Amino acid sequence: MNQPIVFIDGDQGTTGLQIHARLSGRTDLRLLTLPDVDRKDTQRRAEAINAADIAILCLPDEPAREAVRTIKNPSVRVIDASSAHRTQAGWVYGLPELDVGQAERIAHAKRVSNPGCYPTGAIALLWPLVKAGLVPADYPVAVHAVSGYSGGGRAGVDLYEKPGSVAGPAFQVYGLGLSHKHTPEIQHHAGLSQRPTFVPSYGAFRQGIVLTIPLQLRLMPSGVTAKLLHERLQHHYDGSTHVQVMSPDWAAATTQLDPEALNGSNDLRLAVFSNEEHGQVLLTAVFDNLGKGASGAAMQNLDLMLQTI
Repeated sequence: MNQPIVFIDGDQGTTGLQIHARLSGRTDLRLLTLPDVDRKDTQRRAEAINAADIAILCLPDEPAREAVRTIKNPSVRVIDASSAHRTQAGWVYGLPELDVGQAERIAHAKRVSNPGCYPTGAIALLWPLVKAGLVPADYPVAVHAVSGYSGGGRAGVDLYEKPGSVAGPAFQVYGLGLSHKHTPEIQHHAGLSQRPTFVPSYGAFRQGIVLTIPLQLRLMPSGVTAKLLHERLQHHYDGSTHVQVMSPDWAAATTQLDPEALNGSNDLRLAVFSNEEHGQVLLTAVFDNLGKGASGAAMQNLDLMLQTI
């Protein structure tokens, strides 16, 4: 049996390097790479994409769109790690745990858009609850998240790690214009009818994410409790390999969340914290922005797609 050919376009970026490292030891596929001199050669890149069974695009948005436009071979399948196609018709959203049948849709898809790192946590928390009617679609959702500085790509890593660089800030909030490119993705795939407020930030650690979504029970449908929200998440992800829904006892005993707790894994840890006296709930997600939020998710989608070649 011929080995499927996988080409990574943009394998020198933060995500591309990690995917390349994960694939380099695999014997069930053939990894197509370009020499350094050809990495920016549009024609050579187009030839490589069209020679692949699956092309993984680890590029900025517009170069990713351009790469897709160069595809002439109808057999080529694509995983796009950029945000260029995450809400576009004809592309399957690459979050296998999103719904029943989503993994199967990814496995047979020609075009898969890898989720963004922050949206992975936000959508994983919100969609099951919105779908069940526990969180209204028009709820004034606010998403707060802090990521390791690798979330800023090569520039973010260089700021903290490049020899001779001045130490980067301990903490920085950005996206203050409330127009971060992940916001439409969160709204679309979480089933929200109103645009959420999304406030991202970076900490002085390399990788990992803590994401939080506060909820006021007085704004929820009658009868909704923290216990009910937890039960819905638990039911939605029952049997999932990579999504952990922590128990109410775990949440009650937990006083801090470590953004680096799941680094190096493709796991996503969800929890529901609450204060019954004040009628407040906090939905939380912890995961690796370079794992489940990027290269790990791409690998999960790739393995699904390889099943159908």
